[in-house]
Amino acid sequence: MDVLRVDDRLTDEERLVRDTVRAFAAEAVAPRVAGWFEEGTFPVRELAPELGKLGLLGMCLTGYGCAGTGAVAYGVACRELEAADSGLRSFVSVQGSLAMTAVHKYGSEEQKGEWLPRMAAGEALGCFGLTEPDRGSDPGDMRTRARRDGSDWVLDGAKMWITNGSLADVAVVWARTDDGIRGFLVPKGTPGFSAGDVHRKMSLRASITSELVLDGVRVPADAMLPGVKGLKGPLGCLTEARYGIVWGAIGAGRSCYEAAVDYAKTREQFGKPIGAFQLTQEKLAWMEVALGQAGLVALHIGRLKDEGGATPQQVSFGKLANVRAALDVAREARTVLGANGITLEYPVIRHMNNLESVLTYEGTQEIHLLTLGKAVTGLDAFR
Repeated sequence: MDVLRVDDRLTDEERLVRDTVRAFAAEAVAPRVAGWFEEGTFPVRELAPELGKLGLLGMCLTGYGCAGTGAVAYGVACRELEAADSGLRSFVSVQGSLAMTAVHKYGSEEQKGEWLPRMAAGEALGCFGLTEPDRGSDPGDMRTRARRDGSDWVLDGAKMWITNGSLADVAVVWARTDDGIRGFLVPKGTPGFSAGDVHRKMSLRASITSELVLDGVRVPADAMLPGVKGLKGPLGCLTEARYGIVWGAIGAGRSCYEAAVDYAKTREQFGKPIGAFQLTQEKLAWMEVALGQAGLVALHIGRLKDEGGATPQQVSFGKLANVRAALDVAREARTVLGANGITLEYPVIRHMNNLESVLTYEGTQEIHLLTLGKAVTGLDAFR
């Protein structure tokens, strides 16, 4: 159903990644994910080692047990993971593009050696504490603080909407200091550090979302990430994670599209399959166009990234355009399936609900619009 045959532009290695991840998702995730979504659970400890064996955790990073693949290969993996569920891709993204990338880019050799090999293998889990309860789109105004006390640091504050927060063995926590924003590695079980899960979600239910609370959390001096100071540290990690969404959203949209095509060819009304009616074919054609365009955007940005030239503005372009396209496809696919589209017998309503979160996290639609607006005009509309 890929009329543009975008995947023909992939290398043999990238196709191997695609086929390997697609097979894993079809066997280990797809048959069970509707139940996880309905129950609000996600077997992270079961899946993480399997993802590690496939080299999917921190796969763009080099050394320390990481696969060191290219950006397009990682993007293709994200696409196939999210075709199963956004929660699966989100776990891989938070583990690799956020937590592991922070340690890899900004950590000391001791920090890298301690955490990265185990995280790459899925033996240790990480989370990324940036967003705060009242400071979502404006992390520069964070309230979490770290103060020196002798040779130690003491952290106080709270972080919200943190994927895997209650499961993580180590949290990368960003806090304001007298010397600017710095990152700290806070191991699970540190006194004063707690995490509670967010319940009653109607989106990303097959994903663990938590609030982190830091109440006089004392960590040694070497817990600070020495390689960066200021907001460019966490934002650099977010650009990596947003890039994965550029591809991942296509997977969610594709899953909905495939369900709609299959349904349209078998569901009969007025004596023939509904796919034979012009209105249904128009819906399917627009879905094909939207996903084809999204695939070209993702591939172009991925190639730029592999060449070392992708900018944060280009990643914002891709995240904004492709998530909107996938959400439009999901909503249109739901109409093709009619009442059946709201049940978990089909993947559409699950993906549609998940994409509502993907639209918001790691930069809302409005933030990416303003990022592009600034790129076009040279004028900052954020403040």
